[in-house]
Amino acid sequence: MHDMTRPHDLLWGMTPAQLPADAPDWAHQVVDAGQPVVVRRAVVASGQIAVGLRGSRREERYASVMVASAVLRRVRPEQLVERLPITELPALCALAELKPALDVLGLCWGVTGSVGYQLATGLPTAHADSDLDLLLRTPLALSRPRARELQRLLDEAPCRVDMQLETPAGAIALREWAGHSPRVLVKCATGARLVRDPWAPEELAA
Repeated sequence: MHDMTRPHDLLWGMTPAQLPADAPDWAHQVVDAGQPVVVRRAVVASGQIAVGLRGSRREERYASVMVASAVLRRVRPEQLVERLPITELPALCALAELKPALDVLGLCWGVTGSVGYQLATGLPTAHADSDLDLLLRTPLALSRPRARELQRLLDEAPCRVDMQLETPAGAIALREWAGHSPRVLVKCATGARLVRDPWAPEELAA
């Protein structure tokens, strides 16, 4: 299973023994409670997965690694939008409003961040002022004019919506790709760098 994990996947199965001795108390509580960890972008040793733990407060974020063989369950961001709850929370209302338009794009998409975590766990991690974080898998090039159309759609939502495009070179912000800068910031396991075209073969070799 671990060979298929991708950034933003949620994983269950991490144990307290896998946490470093200096991990904060809240991180131990998260693991003890059986809550999932989030796959992050980083280079780690074979047999390990880079993960992040999130606590109940915004400042409670902790980067760690998980033993791949310990993974019991994996949920992808796109699985979290298959069935949405009825709620008055602005971010979830925005998600429900955007879902029909995003479903017809013909691309895999999903929800991450606090809203995704809440949908996966049932914990109240999102609040009235939460942004909506989305992910769109774009293995083939998304033109900048089409990106601008998509960004205009997101800007009409009842809360701020940030979408990340997962390209062959790494992740870029839709908001940046929809802009007019000749280069955009791409995030990958080895760090971040500026590129002109995240779908270009030469960017994969960089």
